[in-house]
Amino acid sequence: MSGERITILSPHQVEQMRRAGRLTAEARAFGGSLVRPGVTTREIDHEINKFIRSHGGYPSFYHLYGFRGAACISVNDEIIHGVPGNRRLKEGDIVTIDVGACVGDYKLDRNGVAVGGYHGDCCATFACGEISPEARRLIDTTEQAFWAGFEKARAGGHIFDISAAVQQCAEAAGYSLVREYTGHGIGRSVHEAPEVPNYVPERPLGGNPRLYPNMAICIEPMVNQGSARIRNRRMPDGWVVPMTADGKLAAHYENTILITDGEAEILTRCGD
Repeated sequence: MSGERITILSPHQVEQMRRAGRLTAEARAFGGSLVRPGVTTREIDHEINKFIRSHGGYPSFYHLYGFRGAACISVNDEIIHGVPGNRRLKEGDIVTIDVGACVGDYKLDRNGVAVGGYHGDCCATFACGEISPEARRLIDTTEQAFWAGFEKARAGGHIFDISAAVQQCAEAAGYSLVREYTGHGIGRSVHEAPEVPNYVPERPLGGNPRLYPNMAICIEPMVNQGSARIRNRRMPDGWVVPMTADGKLAAHYENTILITDGEAEILTRCGD
């Protein structure tokens, strides 16, 4: 994404992004309410898919890059991009639900991917029943790292202001941040420029873009309980699920936000 142009949204586009964000947040909350011992990740995904479509949207992740599902559902040591399937959740699991929803003037390509329209993207890690204090601390710190980054998301600042705040919060708590995946811009596509790292790179290939009003970005800390190193599990269809190399837990928290003239606006918010 480093060579792509950063989009500044028009007022009409901002309103469309608010619609997309609200539906996406509602889908995240709905998916989280389904997390309980005994349910399969495929059952959760099926219900999220129905929820988004019944509310006038389309799952942004459906067939995107070949993904098989409406939501990425990652359990325990799966960091991101978990594929819904027959895995039955157990008491004490932590379950990350990453969901996108598209609204507006999108069209479907021959693979069923939404092209155009306006997209929201958000994620949270949920407890399955009673979880350990260590797992709860990881989940809470991951969300706190998002809020630390959010506070730095101000017009006139730079992307790495966000990155530094996320990094400081997570590492001060003794955790590690995944290097291979980042937050991103969003709008007419799910993934747009700029990249939003969760740490300050030593050699940034895409520079350190300035933040301007009406930029929409996703801040999404991916926090490992142990080492930052990952291992990739390749699925039969070639899909890759990044996992912690040491088998320890991982958590993920994300919102789509809009840069404004003052405090940033969370677009993936519902119930208010």
